[in-house]
Amino acid sequence: MEAVVTAGLDGAPESRSAARWAADEAVRRGLSLRLVHAWVPLAPTAADIPAKDTQHHWAQRLLRDTERELRELHPSLPITTDLVSEETTDALLTAGEACAILVLGSRGIGPVAGFFLGDIGLHVVARADRPVVLVRAGEQQNDQASRAEATSVVVGLSLRRRCEEVLEFAFAAAARRGTVLRAVHCRSLPVPASALWYPSPEAAEAVARAVGQELRTVLRPWQEKFPGVRVIDEVMFDSAARAMATVASGSALLVVGRRRDRPALAPDIGPVAHAAIHHAICPVAVVAHD
Repeated sequence: MEAVVTAGLDGAPESRSAARWAADEAVRRGLSLRLVHAWVPLAPTAADIPAKDTQHHWAQRLLRDTERELRELHPSLPITTDLVSEETTDALLTAGEACAILVLGSRGIGPVAGFFLGDIGLHVVARADRPVVLVRAGEQQNDQASRAEATSVVVGLSLRRRCEEVLEFAFAAAARRGTVLRAVHCRSLPVPASALWYPSPEAAEAVARAVGQELRTVLRPWQEKFPGVRVIDEVMFDSAARAMATVASGSALLVVGRRRDRPALAPDIGPVAHAAIHHAICPVAVVAHD
């Protein structure tokens, strides 16, 4: 792994926002930034076509203009550009293997919305071994009020299996930002506690206490490793997929996990990560874990 943050570019507003987010993250981490644009020439360029009208020219201009914009924001940030003649998904996965974090643009809200270059971002998230962050257009605008409201990093946690990579990423992100880490676990209530014909607030409170203790036990070793990070743990009685958009509102970053060993017929990234990418307004980091 190289000491670099990589951003994929396609010229859309979402990818420009992703590049700005990636530059900020590179500064926070003390790393360099790599800008990648991938394209496959469909045919040889005719000799009578002006150079300024060729695909290669516009690809180079995209990288050059983005690099210039980011150097104005971060004059001391080392930036490299890479124009890759390869299928976009393959190029991004290759780039992601060699970096600390891969950042892509994400467009649209809702179950039908696409991602970076259509569904490319979704395929990259499903196959990348390194963390992938998806950023929507406009999130890096210079809006101080919005930035002031983004006061926490949120991590969604499952307690059924260890998610050490997810916890390490979330705690480190909160530490770099000097902000609160909000650790959220979602759980369904036992039927007697949630059934309309048998309301039992006492049973719900008992479940919340037991699950909350389990959550705090999982978090304790990481709190010891990151003593400067204040942690708020929360148990929600709701679907984890449905809750992610709500808990991420006003946050600087939402961190969710993706199992590397998902069953062959299961969705590629799991329902929680899928819902977070589709519906969360803030940047979403998807971290692969065993």
